[in-house]
Amino acid sequence: MRYHATVTHGTEERLSSLLRDHARDELAALAVETYGGELYGFLVHVVGEPVGAADVFVQMIEDLWRALPGVGDDCSVRTWLYRLAYQASMQHRCSPWSPTVPAGSPAPPWVAMARTMTASWRTDADDRWVELRRELSPEDRALLVLRVDRDLAWHDIAQVMQSESPGDADAVTREAAHLRQRFGVLEDQLRVRARAAGLR
Repeated sequence: MRYHATVTHGTEERLSSLLRDHARDELAALAVETYGGELYGFLVHVVGEPVGAADVFVQMIEDLWRALPGVGDDCSVRTWLYRLAYQASMQHRCSPWSPTVPAGSPAPPWVAMARTMTASWRTDADDRWVELRRELSPEDRALLVLRVDRDLAWHDIAQVMQSESPGDADAVTREAAHLRQRFGVLEDQLRVRARAAGLR
């Protein structure tokens, strides 16, 4: 499912302003409202099933809230959110969890927003393509969604998927070249699998 850019310049400016001001609750709520659908859809593909993806989505929003003091301006808000989502999905892969609000603490409004959004999300993608993607590793599924469905530039994809901090420009450039090469191999593999499954 390809997401076209529908976010207004004013919304992007508002997100950036909230980020600079470390306005945690407002930023988390606006991020869920603006990018929640596409981020959760990304996580469904990477995690492989909706329930686990919903847990990771809520954890990602919590990570966003906690990360604000250390966030720089080396990438867009959207790219930064995808980086948080990807990191949360990799952590969940190693050690699955279900995020919970501490006892006696009211859930922030953005947690309710996130849970409502994940409960109503659906995809109309061809089930055979979904199954074909599910055979890939989570990293390859992430790469495929970011490039094909989300149409991110290679530089942005490198910032999302880089294991270390994306602040080193040379490291980002090297990672972008590596991912572009990896994507070419992945495309060839998918063509072969698609023909074998009667999808081409």
